[in-house]
Amino acid sequence: MKRLEMEEKQATARRKSLERELEWIRMAPRARHAKGKARLNEYEKLLGQDTLDRVEAGAISIPPGPRLGDLVVEAERLAKSYGERLIFENMSFRLPRGGIVGIIGPNGAGKSTLLRILTGQEKPDAGKLSIGPSVKIACVDQSRDALDPGKSVWEEISGGAETLELGKRKVASRAYAAAFNFKGPDQQKRVGELSGGERNRVHLAKLLKEGGNLILLDEPTNDLDVDTLRSLEEALLDFAGCAVVVSHDRWFLDRIATHILAFEGESSVVWFEGNYQDYEADRKKRLGVDADQPHRIRYKKLSR
Repeated sequence: MKRLEMEEKQATARRKSLERELEWIRMAPRARHAKGKARLNEYEKLLGQDTLDRVEAGAISIPPGPRLGDLVVEAERLAKSYGERLIFENMSFRLPRGGIVGIIGPNGAGKSTLLRILTGQEKPDAGKLSIGPSVKIACVDQSRDALDPGKSVWEEISGGAETLELGKRKVASRAYAAAFNFKGPDQQKRVGELSGGERNRVHLAKLLKEGGNLILLDEPTNDLDVDTLRSLEEALLDFAGCAVVVSHDRWFLDRIATHILAFEGESSVVWFEGNYQDYEADRKKRLGVDADQPHRIRYKKLSR
């Protein structure tokens, strides 16, 4: 009976995921923007819903952290340089409750640097960064070195516990690992033997269960299989908190982002309300024919 119930829940979760994806494809860009904006007005609704049934259905669920106050993150004219290179300057934005920010830009533009500033690992050279007192940050960076190569997938994710506390509920740790597409014998693989995509899934599973209300994800889609990628999208859309996501995956950002923070070169960063398609339309309107010209990242020289 339990097996039949599990299979039914999994089938229901897959159907709902497909329905949401088809709905998204059919939407006009303006409707997609309105949907993202509606998320910002539904924070209390997101906070009140219970999404942990997704785990039992074999899908990723991100447990909610503490309730967010009015101030989440506010940056005022931030600047950062390395040596004579001015990485960015005059960066200003305010992240609202429920906001999902997609960070885009070429390699070396300063995207990961910004995440390190948000976590306190680095300090800006100028400007002011304010983080709300209720904010609890969970960061999934590009480094997978924190994983123990000698442990099994299940041990690394669960810490050896048969049940995990996610939010206010307990779930079976093996079901939680399965939600990240580690099923059956895959949970007994040694971390040191995993592929890059598998290590990425372990890292995501380990960090997302910590219960942060502001999640920082640095290239989370690298090497992910399609099932895990779609499940992560759904989990972020249902997450009762904020997320900042660095990604080159434009389709992924188009589905989840309520705002875009774009590193456009010449040490300039643009804050835009809307998803990736909205941002691209605005960029082409601002830059004209130059918007389609490929170019290497350039920095302003630091003036003293």
